[in-house]
Amino acid sequence: MRTKGSIIKTTTSRVRKREQAGHNMALLPFRKTPAGSVRMSRIQLVLYCFLLSLIIYLLYGRKAGVGVKSPHPIFHALGMDRGKVMTDMNVIKAAEPQTPLETPWGDPIVWGDNRKSAKRRAKFAHQGIRTGLLALVVGTYARFVLRFLSSAETHFLPGQMVTYYILTDNPNSLDPPIRLGPNRELKVVPIAELPGWDRLSRRRMALLVEAIRNPISREVDYIFCADIDQEFVAPVGEEILGDLVATLHPELYGMPRNAFPYETEEVSSACVDDDEGDYYYTSELYGGLVSEIHKLARACSLLILQDHANGVTAKGLEESYLNRYLIDHRPTCVLSPEYSWWESGLAPDVPVQRIVSLGRQRET
Repeated sequence: MRTKGSIIKTTTSRVRKREQAGHNMALLPFRKTPAGSVRMSRIQLVLYCFLLSLIIYLLYGRKAGVGVKSPHPIFHALGMDRGKVMTDMNVIKAAEPQTPLETPWGDPIVWGDNRKSAKRRAKFAHQGIRTGLLALVVGTYARFVLRFLSSAETHFLPGQMVTYYILTDNPNSLDPPIRLGPNRELKVVPIAELPGWDRLSRRRMALLVEAIRNPISREVDYIFCADIDQEFVAPVGEEILGDLVATLHPELYGMPRNAFPYETEEVSSACVDDDEGDYYYTSELYGGLVSEIHKLARACSLLILQDHANGVTAKGLEESYLNRYLIDHRPTCVLSPEYSWWESGLAPDVPVQRIVSLGRQRET
């Protein structure tokens, strides 16, 4: 028989052991407890945290870098390292841009299949509008002519009166002529040979001015200028018509302003200050009323010639001068990247690819 004193001693001993166990559990809270429940040790916790971080990185951190190919040639002209472009641009583009329908100044951003575009098509559909589509074809670019024209016949302003103006140093490249549909016409405008990309980029705006003066201004209401190495792959309708029309650069769509490769050299007439500019536009497609495009081409041509006389060349060539002009004269209609797209890790997913650059596809 245990005495009262022994019982008290035993109870006190048990309390001390429990307190000691509680103290040990506080120091090592993830050890196995006397009750038998299993908890993680500190080492296990660290390992699990490391594994969780690794899984999160594999799932999300690497996504931005998947499928990134060669960036737009302007990045090379700007002296930007390819690896840096891929890293910086993908970090910036981690959040996919939405599809805004309006510019900050209240004019439309065109996505071909939305209701606003349907209303624009209905507005122009029965007005008997005459539209020109102009492209410059020199040297080896002649190989793109047939594909450009045949795809435009299918998709560019179907049912409307369209005149194709091909400015070329080799008129024979259009033989035999492509068969056109009703109310469609092809006109070849011979130009002098322009060897070298630099010389071509200096002269293209001047050639556009001359072509508009004669014969374009007498024959059409709207004129669109497009690079010949493109293909129309989906309908491009009356929704594109406007007084002054520009197209968002696909690789720079959704980027913050400080990512735009505007000309920054103050000695250049194309220079853009840090507090200027809303979008960066591509030179692959732009257009509008003939009178507006004549103003644009003339202004850009004068700036280019002025810089050339001073021994200055904008890094983005004519695209730099185009963006300078469109900052000073905001477009009344902005086309989404649906209307200028090519395969690139920097290009956004668009609802419909309507015009695709074959030349840019080859570069990537």
